[in-house]
Amino acid sequence: MQANPQASQELKRGLSNRHLQLIAIGGAIGTGLFLGAGKSIHLAGPSILLVYLIIGIMLFFVMRAMGELLLSNLDYKSFVDFSTDLLGPWAGFFCGWTYWFCWIVTGAAEIIAVAGYVQFWFPSLAPWIPALACMGLLVVLNLVAVKLFGELEFWFALIKVVTIIALVGTGFYMIATGFRSPAGHTASLSHLWNDGGVFPNGITGFFAGFQIAVFAFVGIELVGTAAAETADPRRNLPKAINAIPIRMILFYVLALVVIMAVTPWRQVVPEMSPFVALFLLAGIPIAASLINFVVMSSAASSANSGVFSTSRMLYGLAQEGHAPKSFEKLSRTAVPAFGLLVSCLVLLGTALLTYVVPSLIEAFTLITTLSAVLFMFVWSLILLSYIAYRRKRPELHAQSQYKMPGGVFMCWACLAFFAFVLVLLTLKPDTLQALLIAPVWFVLLGIGYWLKGRKAVA
Repeated sequence: MQANPQASQELKRGLSNRHLQLIAIGGAIGTGLFLGAGKSIHLAGPSILLVYLIIGIMLFFVMRAMGELLLSNLDYKSFVDFSTDLLGPWAGFFCGWTYWFCWIVTGAAEIIAVAGYVQFWFPSLAPWIPALACMGLLVVLNLVAVKLFGELEFWFALIKVVTIIALVGTGFYMIATGFRSPAGHTASLSHLWNDGGVFPNGITGFFAGFQIAVFAFVGIELVGTAAAETADPRRNLPKAINAIPIRMILFYVLALVVIMAVTPWRQVVPEMSPFVALFLLAGIPIAASLINFVVMSSAASSANSGVFSTSRMLYGLAQEGHAPKSFEKLSRTAVPAFGLLVSCLVLLGTALLTYVVPSLIEAFTLITTLSAVLFMFVWSLILLSYIAYRRKRPELHAQSQYKMPGGVFMCWACLAFFAFVLVLLTLKPDTLQALLIAPVWFVLLGIGYWLKGRKAVA
């Protein structure tokens, strides 16, 4: 890693601990929790609690590995830098461009989602209008300064946190008071085990839960992308990562516990948000509008993350020689403006294309699934970088004040877990298609890397 000699060309550490904490929370809570929980409960029953716990624990170790690596050398701006340094230029190239592609696709999907949620209130409004308005707002705010990205993410994440805490509190109140639903079910924790046990759909249902739940965690690594622009990273980054297990319990496990305790798992409608259903049962008539607003803000949060992370990826790729040098230039406010604008044009073009050619929507759903598969590739490169770090830089590990628990052994355990999830993705036709398309992306990257090498030699 070569530091840029021009101070004006360095990213500014404008994110405070408050921003980083909420960015970590926002990354850990996706729209998949609000909308996908019903389907995952339907597939796995109460065992879905174990599914979320297992995935959360594994990703916590990935984040701890990333944390130790970033803090071992503060010149590392993101995982592109340490993968290049520890595994070789090919790893940084593949990691950075894959992560960029992941967020282009995810961000485009979320922009489309925002447009759909706006139509809930304004059904006659053409969908491209809110999509364009949302994208324009995020671009303008992100161009000003990184602190504004932090503020946006802070408030977006806070909305999600308040909603989940309200759901958990309301649910436990209904359990404590013995709430009885119109269908004649009394709210009770016993619903978690008295209807077919914890694994009512057997091991097959339990495994099926992983296929959906793993997608709810994409973006959890965003805290690593923001590390280069965080004030006092040695203090703030560990605090953000260490809080992940508590967030997993509060935001995923407790939320699902109260949902299944108030409404027996067999009665949960997979097509409907269980959050809406619980608030309606509690007698809150504006539940549908309330959750629509929350999910819209969650989608906007993800799109905001896409705008931020894609521009920083292009900046990091340019610094390592994996992308044109024009992406390395910063604005007067220390924002990689050119990379931000290029990424946003690609992101918006991808989103608007689905409105021009409606048949692309099914393909777009497939690519979104592919994005989640590729996120697992990025997480795996973080783990492989840590294994290489322990072999090549033992003295840095010895000096580290933030060592990864379990070290190399847990890295291999997490890699085995990701391999297990990939095997599970072969069990369903739609996820199998996404898995079979993934090699195409890596072939394209391989060709790009080969052409880059030839150009360098010439």
